[in-house]
Amino acid sequence: MTIRKSTIGLGSLLVLAVGFAGVAYASFTDQSKFAGSRFSVGSADLKLLNDLAGGTDASNLVDTKPAPSYDNISPQWFSDYLIKIYNNGTQPVTLTSNMDYLTSNDPSNIRELLYMEPYEWDDIDADGVVDEGEQGISYGKKVFTSWKSTGFNFGQLQAGATKGLIMRFSAGNISNSKMGAVGTFDFMFDSVGI
Repeated sequence: MTIRKSTIGLGSLLVLAVGFAGVAYASFTDQSKFAGSRFSVGSADLKLLNDLAGGTDASNLVDTKPAPSYDNISPQWFSDYLIKIYNNGTQPVTLTSNMDYLTSNDPSNIRELLYMEPYEWDDIDADGVVDEGEQGISYGKKVFTSWKSTGFNFGQLQAGATKGLIMRFSAGNISNSKMGAVGTFDFMFDSVGI
């Protein structure tokens, strides 16, 4: 019985000693931390250059520009419209374009006769005019209905980069039944983060 009491006494003493050691250990702990860890989500911010010969400062960047208007279109007509798009965001994006329209704004279906063919444009001298040697590859030619449904993919546009495009609008054969027809269309550019 003495051995048992001694074992219980020794066990109790050992538990108390471990408890005091834990209290002593806890009283000498310390902590370090990193305060204010900041995480920033990237942004997508596509802009148009208002003045094609201007730079990319904020005063020349716009979200929307009036679309061109064309009158007296005849068979085999074409006209070029120049644009520059700037990636004002913080990450590279894939640049695409689609036509947008309401069928009520094109009651005679001239969208089936009109085409758009975009070309790369490297405005080497930054004068806002297509000079010899500045027109690049074609991205293909699509009728407006196809431009709406499948669009164009212009590839990657890095943050802080500008993409120049020549938008070549054209018409195919136009029948007499379309004479005097008018349609209103919008076109847009989208950026998808990579």
